Amino acid sequence: MRCPYCGHLEDRVVDSREAQEGQVTRRRRECLGCKGRFTTYERIEEVLPQVVKKDGRREGFDRRKIVEGVATACQKRPVSAEQIEALVAAVERELSELGEREIRTPFIGEAVMRRLRALDEVAYVRFASVYRAFRDVGEFMAELEGLARRGSIGGAVPAKDAAAPASGPGEGGGEPNR
Repeated sequence: MRCPYCGHLEDRVVDSREAQEGQVTRRRRECLGCKGRFTTYERIEEVLPQVVKKDGRREGFDRRKIVEGVATACQKRPVSAEQIEALVAAVERELSELGEREIRTPFIGEAVMRRLRALDEVAYVRFASVYRAFRDVGEFMAELEGLARRGSIGGAVPAKDAAAPASGPGEGGGEPNR
């Protein structure tokens, strides 16, 4: 394994542990060149479906994109790297279990948002605001009010708004499947 600090190719494994319910092996390594320590994760390589983008382009599934998007949404939140890895692993597992050759990006985004909502509501709202590309503050507020109505986030929804139908991101098929 190449050392991320000095580029040396030789290291020794200091510690190995199972992670994510035995789906991953976490290894703590020490570089024999600079003595720096780093962590690697080993997982079975699964054949994942092609991703069909909104514009029709197709590309291979890239877990790194999901990790980066979720990590960005979780910045300065009490969410660990292990929780992010577990979320991404669960999405990958769901995609592979479908057995489909192609999956559209909205399916992947909704799968991420379902899990992120359960993990951290603030991170969910951050991710949803980018993923759903709210057109205005009204759409964003409708999503927040929907969360508050379900009791997912703190704070009460004013009585006059509680009966108002939710509009915005759910129109046109953007709402997650429940």
